[in-house]
Amino acid sequence: MRIRNLLIASVVAGAAIATPALARDAVSFSLIVGPPAPVVEYVPPPRVGYTWAPGYWNWNGHKHVWVKGRYIHEHHNAHWVPDQWHNHDGRWSLEHGHWSG
Repeated sequence: MRIRNLLIASVVAGAAIATPALARDAVSFSLIVGPPAPVVEYVPPPRVGYTWAPGYWNWNGHKHVWVKGRYIHEHHNAHWVPDQWHNHDGRWSLEHGHWSG
């Protein structure tokens, strides 16, 4: 029971320790607690002129919330880099999706 309570306390404390920082014109943050496993989504049939941006876990300041996948207008000569979480020495940060290339 004590281990369970310590685990719950560490998750709550970790979630409360979002540290804001500025990065590339947007506010970024890092957390001790990583996102849950991705949600399995139905991907609709392809649309001409659009690229599928898969869903991802976002942080709303209090908890992780799922953002559904969606089609976005293609950018010629570029590819979509999906939103993704990175773990750096036990701290999690979200890199928002963007066009590259």
